Amino acid sequence: MVRTSPLAATVLMILLAGCQVGPSVELPPPNFNAPPVVAQAPVPMSPERAPTPAIADRVARVPGPREWNPAVKARAWRWIVIHHSATPTGSVNAFDRIHRDKGWDECGYHFVIGNGRGSGDGQIEVGPRWPKQKWGAHAKTPDNRFNEYGIGICLVGNFDLSRPTPQQQQSLARLVAYLMRTYNIPPDRVIGHRDTKATECPGRYVNIAAIRQSATRVLADAGLPIPSATVASTAVELTTSR
Repeated sequence: MVRTSPLAATVLMILLAGCQVGPSVELPPPNFNAPPVVAQAPVPMSPERAPTPAIADRVARVPGPREWNPAVKARAWRWIVIHHSATPTGSVNAFDRIHRDKGWDECGYHFVIGNGRGSGDGQIEVGPRWPKQKWGAHAKTPDNRFNEYGIGICLVGNFDLSRPTPQQQQSLARLVAYLMRTYNIPPDRVIGHRDTKATECPGRYVNIAAIRQSATRVLADAGLPIPSATVASTAVELTTSR
């Protein structure tokens, strides 16, 4: 007979107890489907992380008042023609009366920019022809192309004697930039009345090159492209129309 020490007997009892099988537990059948997905609302992107839209999506054109954008179909404008009134005062209504007295249908200009005498200094008035996209009556030539396809802008004042006011110059730059962008008119087709025929209009103190530069700068500051320059035939066209 083999004798076991009390310590060994205790260890043996512990091992035997650990090997006993307890009561059986039923497990659920296996599930091979993917776990369900719970839809969550998208987290709004902070402004600093949001993608920056393209310039063309952000700004369609140089901002302008509603009346600058007629509801009717646009005429195929090709030029912007700058004039002066050669009078100390003036407005759209005043020129409308004068032109009607001459037998014209209405004010011949599409826009008038005031000098503070008759209309506000730098105020841009829309002539009655513009909402209808009607041809102009401001630059008569044998083929009449500058009336048919030229937007007439008249600055109130006599610029053989003085310069346009700073407010007029600022308003003119903004208006010309808007028209260039909206109707795809390049800088070289922004011209003075004197570029269409033998006349001093718009006066010796009106610099057409400076107007082009100012309008181009407005577009550049707005992040907008400059309409493409036309071919060199423009100079020939202007020469033959005098």
